[in-house]
Amino acid sequence: MSADASHSPIVPGSEANHSRMVLWLITLVAVGLSLFQLYSAGIQPLGLFYQRSIHLSLVMMLAFLMFPLFGPKRSRGVIGGIIDMAFFFGAVFTGGYLAWNLDAIFNRAGFWTQTDIMAGIVATVTVLEASRRAVGLGMTVIGIIAILYAFAGPRGELPWLGEWLPGILQHRGYNLDRVVGQLYLGQEGIFGLPMGVAATYIFIFVLFGAFLEITGAGKFFIDLAYAATGRQRGGPAKAAVIASAGMGSISGSAIANVVTTGAFTIPLMKKLGYKPHQAGGIEAAASTGGQIMPPLMGAGAFLIAEYTRVPYLEIVKVSILPAIMYFGTVYLFVHIIALKEGMQGMAKEELPQMSDVLKSGWHFLLPLAVLVWLLVMNMSPMRVGFYAIVCMLLVAILRFAVWFFFVAPKEGQPVNGERLGIACRSGLLKLVEGLELGARNAVAVSMACAVAGIIVGIVGLTGLGLKFSAMMMAFSGGHLLLALVMVLLASLVLGMGLPVTAAYIVLIVLVGPGLSNEFGVPLIIAHLVVFWYSQDSNVTPPIALAGFAGAAIAGAKPMATSFQAWKFAKGLYLVPLFMVYNPEIIIGGPVYILVWKAITGILALAAFAAVLEGYLFDRIPIWQRVLLLPAIIGVFTPSLVYDVAGAAVMLLIIVANWWQARTKVSTA
Repeated sequence: MSADASHSPIVPGSEANHSRMVLWLITLVAVGLSLFQLYSAGIQPLGLFYQRSIHLSLVMMLAFLMFPLFGPKRSRGVIGGIIDMAFFFGAVFTGGYLAWNLDAIFNRAGFWTQTDIMAGIVATVTVLEASRRAVGLGMTVIGIIAILYAFAGPRGELPWLGEWLPGILQHRGYNLDRVVGQLYLGQEGIFGLPMGVAATYIFIFVLFGAFLEITGAGKFFIDLAYAATGRQRGGPAKAAVIASAGMGSISGSAIANVVTTGAFTIPLMKKLGYKPHQAGGIEAAASTGGQIMPPLMGAGAFLIAEYTRVPYLEIVKVSILPAIMYFGTVYLFVHIIALKEGMQGMAKEELPQMSDVLKSGWHFLLPLAVLVWLLVMNMSPMRVGFYAIVCMLLVAILRFAVWFFFVAPKEGQPVNGERLGIACRSGLLKLVEGLELGARNAVAVSMACAVAGIIVGIVGLTGLGLKFSAMMMAFSGGHLLLALVMVLLASLVLGMGLPVTAAYIVLIVLVGPGLSNEFGVPLIIAHLVVFWYSQDSNVTPPIALAGFAGAAIAGAKPMATSFQAWKFAKGLYLVPLFMVYNPEIIIGGPVYILVWKAITGILALAAFAAVLEGYLFDRIPIWQRVLLLPAIIGVFTPSLVYDVAGAAVMLLIIVANWWQARTKVSTA
């Protein structure tokens, strides 16, 4: 089995019916954006506002070209074309005005002119509309609600609206000049920290992922996973778990991950004996885990590093064990189902050879190795991404040169100028394709960060974060577990309308202070918990976006697939709890404590999977499943006595189940 090399990457905005001129403009703006980002990342870093304003301007220009006013299924028409053109020039004006007048704006220091205010209004409206097209209506609605909330109050533009707010949410209210100044002319609004991360770290790594994607990294990771696990019980499902972890390192979207790897893994899982809804659920759970997989973690690692002021490399290091625990749980679910159903692995001749896979794709590992090495050397992540891209391009050129000048002649393909010219043109087109795909892939996350900046700015202006902390304390009664359940439910609701990155940003500014200040959760753990819980809309019914994508490929019912994804992704809910009650695995401690916590945590997750499936090595009696539950809870508590007792009970039941299965085999 081998992934089809011709499988083309998912290109955002490609479903729209664009004219040839618009397609050329999209390519021109996208390539220009990528080249600008490479220049500022590796050649000449720019000032904070210059970088962010130019980035946002180009991203919005691209958004209005890619996503027509009336949606991808309808043509722009005359009216749509005029409106799109107006917004396009609004995008140019948004970044251009700030970059051109930056010194004058700084000198005015809060005494804004009417032109400044008008520019801010144009920018805010343009950002909200670009977000509606690129991200979805939910994000825009939440941004509008945040702005209306700022106006609601006795001194605001909408004093009557403040009267409808509950007492704890009321505030003084702010006028138009103050709100626009906060959102457009300061560092806490549209051009705040979320946009700063999107315009630097996130874009350069999205571009890195795009180059890996167009050069066939998806095929390499999938083939590598099949070569490693294909002959084991439930091989294709285990390959899906490993391939999704690998693809998660280069993909910024769980849904894109499902579609990319699931196109190959889900049909083979069904062929082996997994039910369609199981196959779709396994792929959805594994692909969701790709977003918590170091070193990239979608955009999460960069945002957490910026918010907590903890070095990026440290975020990556502390995220390794939780990611292993999550993928270990999904892998074990897959293995248990294979044992339960008596499945076997794939035949050797159906699988690629590990040596062949590595021989044909070793160059994909080299840029990743360079990336990790440079991070360990404490280089800026933005500069690391730049050098990783350069390394990948140099390796690709070197590989081609070796093949063209040494291998091809031996295969009867003579070296001549005409063939070299054709090859160079093909390589140049591939380069342009990578630059364009990287820019297209970054549009949604950058627009989500822009609107998230609006929300963060309003939260800072009105003190809403502190109000939420007070509400959390009141509703939870001071109980940490209840507070975490509230965070989980809030993340699920936000996930209905926001992408993961935006849901994390909004949630952390609202509940982060409460978790850290009121409940004493260490700052980095509070951020990791919120980031993990922000993923739950991918696998939690009735939303389960990744589950729906898996169902579409598997030909299964969406809700049945979503419930399977929810079951397989239980680590998404349990691992954050383990981090909170056992903070040593994140903030560090004596080595023997870390080893003990890691072993008992993995044991508890394995036991939980066995309880849900009622099977491990053999069927588990009901009384043993009931006994395992308090043992699992014991391991999750910070008490050493409960920890040891729970681990002992789990170990005894697991050994007893193994002996039961072994006895059956010997007597058969």
